[in-house]
Amino acid sequence: MQGAALRMRVSHRLGQGLGAILALFAGLLVAAEIVVLLAGVCARYFLARPLIWGDEVASILFIWLAMLGAALALQREEHMRMTAFSNGLSPRAREFLDKFALCAAIAFLVLILKPAFDFAFEDMDIATPALEISSAWLSMALPVGFTLMLIVALLRLIGSAERGVALAALLATALGVAAFYAAGPHLPALGNLNLILFFVVLFAALVFAAAPIAFAFALATFGYIALTTHTPTTVIVGRMNEGMSHLILLAVPLFVFLGLLIEMTGMARAMVAFLASLLGHVRGGLQYVLIGAMYLVSGISGSKAADMAAVAPVLFPEMIARGGKPGDLVALLAATGAQTETVPPSLVLITIGSVTGVSIAALFTGGLVPSAVLAVALIVVARWRYRNEDLSHVKRATAAQVLRAFVIALPALALPFLIRAAVVGGIATATEVSTIGIAYAFVAGLVFYREFRWARLPTLLVETASLSGAILFIIGAATAMAWALTQSGFSTALATAMTHLPGGAPVFLAVSILVFVVLGSVLEGIPAIVLFGPLMFPIARQIGVHEVHYAMVVVLSMGIGLFAPPFGVGYYAACAISRVHPDQGIRPMAGYVLALLIGTIVVAAIPWLSTGLLK
Repeated sequence: MQGAALRMRVSHRLGQGLGAILALFAGLLVAAEIVVLLAGVCARYFLARPLIWGDEVASILFIWLAMLGAALALQREEHMRMTAFSNGLSPRAREFLDKFALCAAIAFLVLILKPAFDFAFEDMDIATPALEISSAWLSMALPVGFTLMLIVALLRLIGSAERGVALAALLATALGVAAFYAAGPHLPALGNLNLILFFVVLFAALVFAAAPIAFAFALATFGYIALTTHTPTTVIVGRMNEGMSHLILLAVPLFVFLGLLIEMTGMARAMVAFLASLLGHVRGGLQYVLIGAMYLVSGISGSKAADMAAVAPVLFPEMIARGGKPGDLVALLAATGAQTETVPPSLVLITIGSVTGVSIAALFTGGLVPSAVLAVALIVVARWRYRNEDLSHVKRATAAQVLRAFVIALPALALPFLIRAAVVGGIATATEVSTIGIAYAFVAGLVFYREFRWARLPTLLVETASLSGAILFIIGAATAMAWALTQSGFSTALATAMTHLPGGAPVFLAVSILVFVVLGSVLEGIPAIVLFGPLMFPIARQIGVHEVHYAMVVVLSMGIGLFAPPFGVGYYAACAISRVHPDQGIRPMAGYVLALLIGTIVVAAIPWLSTGLLK
């Protein structure tokens, strides 16, 4: 017993020490990103001398932030998992699955470590264009991050109180990996059946075993590439790097930090107080505010995760204080993520225009009404769910109170308009605009609300790094899976089958909704559009479906898949941002998903909703 206690104590202290180091460096990286991007905005706008090296430095810092943040999230046990199944088991069985999930993560990290170092070493002789330094400064983040995650996972496993359960889980994982490798020579003969084996059976097994979603994506992709193709596994590392280092995703940690800052400075309370004065006396009023707020800010950052991060911290505390259930709130947040996919400026719509030749201006115009239709559907569900909300303690605000609340909230309410004006006016990119919001929040907190607490800044930076790392690691793993599906030839086969459907446009649209809901659950919107857009849009034109109308149906359908549990990546991003366990939102999400489906069917059935505003 003394030996076990010593083992647990030592591993716990080592884990805490490593966590403190990760927190320090990850927090500093968040601060450095903010400084570099804000300096770039100031240099370009005020001095008319853009920092040529700014984007390059930001990219290097960002990939290191993503990997160190992912390691920190693993140490803090903040990676998203789906434990609805395991929670219904006996305590011992649940303990086994918890350890099995950890061992699955360890298995992937062990398998990916050599390819990750090989990938980094290949970049050593390549110089970056602006700084003219080795590209290994960027690519080395992945093997270092994987190594740190492996150490964190091993320390957690060694420090387990149930040593026998941990060893059993480790043995089961080793046997599973060995079985797949033993079957390896026979798998190529199965052809596309391997897609079902790895991306359905294995992936679903890992998800329901409560493995972190990112590691379930990554392990299924690694198995498929390593055992059924001749593609080097370094490609997986490259695709994960590409998925996590996209500059537009820089908005994710910055908007996460902005959301925390808004809450800390008192801006959040001021906004909620004003919104509550308008709709607080209405049943489900703040739910309507959430739907409207997402419509307002959607697309500003270019990242749906960043949009949610800008809204949730502002509204959720007051909504919970008024009796809202966290599970229902995160379900509504995820649903609004799907609902606002067509609100311009939408990165998905820009991508559709670039790969299909459809006018981006037409897509932006056509996207406004379909999103509003889905908003109405969500409002109906929210109204029904909160029809019995107890408002006996809530008094309707007088005109004077509303006016006073508006004046107090005005500096905070100006923020989303400032952000959108900065993007539209060309002052800042969608990535840089979040730094303007952060600078504005600093000033507003210090000058207007005077609730700025400097001592909390380190905590906010660390929380931002951990949450961002968990989200970005999911995106990186999903990007690798999307690439693997592309290479399998699955996309070409699907397009061929769609061409020969009977029933004309109505059947084509109905099948498209089904197909893109499924694709949205396993692919991010942009990879799916790049993959299937050039194939599907010519078919739509051929059978007489307006391309803008078809784009709205496709984007909304993919949004439903992306934000619907148990597989939708966006749903887990919403849970991570809201700090709500995924299990709590699955049941209430069903009603919102049904509303989104009905709204999408209405949009598909009435082309005018997508094309009526076009000239």
